[in-house]
Amino acid sequence: MKLKHAIYLLLFVVLATPVFAQYATQDSVHFAGEKYFKNVRQLTFGGDNAEAYWSYDGKSIVFQKTNPKEGVFCDQIFVGKVPVTDAQKFTPTMIGTGKGRSTCAYFLPDGKHIIYASTHLGADSCPPVPDRAKYGNKYIWPLYNSYDIFMADMSGKIVKQITSAKGYDAEATLSADGKKMIYCSDKSGDLELYVMDLKSGKEIRVTNELGYDGGAWFSPDGTKIVWRASRPKTPEAIKEYKELLAEGMVAPTNMEVFVANADGSNAKQITALGQANWAPNFTPDGKHIIFCSNHEYKRGFPFNMYLIDLEGKGLEKISRDKGFDAFPMFSPDGKKIIFASNRNNGGTRDTNLFVADWVE
Repeated sequence: MKLKHAIYLLLFVVLATPVFAQYATQDSVHFAGEKYFKNVRQLTFGGDNAEAYWSYDGKSIVFQKTNPKEGVFCDQIFVGKVPVTDAQKFTPTMIGTGKGRSTCAYFLPDGKHIIYASTHLGADSCPPVPDRAKYGNKYIWPLYNSYDIFMADMSGKIVKQITSAKGYDAEATLSADGKKMIYCSDKSGDLELYVMDLKSGKEIRVTNELGYDGGAWFSPDGTKIVWRASRPKTPEAIKEYKELLAEGMVAPTNMEVFVANADGSNAKQITALGQANWAPNFTPDGKHIIFCSNHEYKRGFPFNMYLIDLEGKGLEKISRDKGFDAFPMFSPDGKKIIFASNRNNGGTRDTNLFVADWVE
């Protein structure tokens, strides 16, 4: 989930070209200054598509989509093979239950299973969204207490329920060897990160400070983690955070990026940019972090992607859409990147998926 709905409410897009083919032309999806991108291709066309993550063999992606025009009224999980030529089409299929809301899907190494979070045990229908007018029209993200993490096969059959604690369990990703899962849970009374051994089910808590710790990833070698976190410090900020959390909500608009060892030791904040810095992930060499931020813009958008090293130095802007670029993930071989963006959406609020060659 990770701020996606906040972005949709904040953004409007000013640069767009209608799409009449399966792939948009490079001129309409690739902006000047995006020197790390080459051969940018648009995979989806309509709705809200986000959090697309590669399979371990680099041939497929799993992602979440909302598109009322297709009868998908809140996020559901889809899987599809990524085309390798312009003649091939991207034809994803829904793999989730189709019930409740689903989010944060990730392949297992065998390519035959995924993990994802879902509210379907709570109700078949989409869970209600908060009335933001009640909170001064601030962006408020619901922490549905019916979210649990499941494992499913490629037919969509759930083969295992991984978490069952009361409250919010979501935002799971796996280590490169697929043996460990890191996820966010509020079972301690705060939003913290946990690392679980998938085989034994044993886990450790790796964060302990007040604030929203989530959206974590392992480094390619499995020795480090990166995540985004809020750290309310003033009495007013702490009060607001605790009151919202007690109601099962959070306002994730002020966050920074942190790194630590995989067991949570030696945690270090590597951004201090202000506003929302989130959706971090490691570069293929493990030496830099790619993340999304709106820190350049007081009005709250655009959101673009940036690079920074593990010491918090060398900040570099790498994407240039005037609306929203986020959720980057590199292919296992490091040669491609997939991300979600508002680019080329015809002036709508649609968020689509794009894949590009990564060049340095």
